Amino acid sequence: MKKPDWLRIPYTDKIDTSHTVKILSDLKLNTVCIEAACPNCNECFSQDVATFLILGSNCTRNCGFCNIRYAPPEPIDENEPIRIAEAVTKLNLKYVVITSVTRDDLHDGGAEHFAKTISAIRQISPKTQIEVLIPDFGGDISALEKVINTSPTVINHNIETVESIYEKLRPQSDYNRSLELLSNVKHKNDSIYTKSGIMLGLGETHIEILTTFDQLLDSNCDFLTIGQYLAPSKSHYPVHEYITPDKFEQYAELAQKKGFRYVASAPFVRSSYNAYSAISSVSASNSGSTTSCSSDSCGSSDSGCESSKLSSSS
Repeated sequence: MKKPDWLRIPYTDKIDTSHTVKILSDLKLNTVCIEAACPNCNECFSQDVATFLILGSNCTRNCGFCNIRYAPPEPIDENEPIRIAEAVTKLNLKYVVITSVTRDDLHDGGAEHFAKTISAIRQISPKTQIEVLIPDFGGDISALEKVINTSPTVINHNIETVESIYEKLRPQSDYNRSLELLSNVKHKNDSIYTKSGIMLGLGETHIEILTTFDQLLDSNCDFLTIGQYLAPSKSHYPVHEYITPDKFEQYAELAQKKGFRYVASAPFVRSSYNAYSAISSVSASNSGSTTSCSSDSCGSSDSGCESSKLSSSS
């Protein structure tokens, strides 16, 4: 299926990514920007931002949409949290996003490593707000509590798609378990913002999309991201439809009216792109009102690829 013009990113040779690339290389850190083959990676790196990928670069699950390598897991790098905290200071981040591969081989799914990473950042850069994009930890509530107890600003867990497609796309995961995770976060600590994301173009129907919105809201999800699915290769789950920008605007309006506190909806939106926007909008309103973003400024990335460049002192 040929990509429409609105999904073509213009080439430019005027972007300088060297500063971010050097920091990541020197500190031996992984990013989802590179591992997920984000086509907008250069834009993010040129702004000195990246979404850090912890617990290695090999995943224990083989989801049909994901470009991250499905392979035997790597040993845990106990010094990784400190190096990520150092990168946060070198990049002068006010808002940082941390995600991971899924580690079903670990007794807590890697939750303790998330907690150590959050703590390390807080020790070096206490003003930096932290968002974590977490796996489901196999439904282990005690593992989830390890992350909740560190009180990150946002806990994100992507639902990814509607229920009828979920098992085909994520055979090792569970739709209801993902919803329960979001609900459990709020039950344990309602001061933490919850967030989830859904991809469109996988064969879902309009009614199924709206049903997923309702289910996320019933699970106490605050923020929602909606973006176009783009298959990383011909061997991945195929794209069934390219959703128009106008349709994304309509979904932003519908989701906002349903009650999400912040909605980002556009073809290239992914869960951690311009992630700070949600907190910034909610903080500015400070009234519980909803905010949406559905223009091109919402993002132009194909995968979660951004922490905020805003400095810690701003």
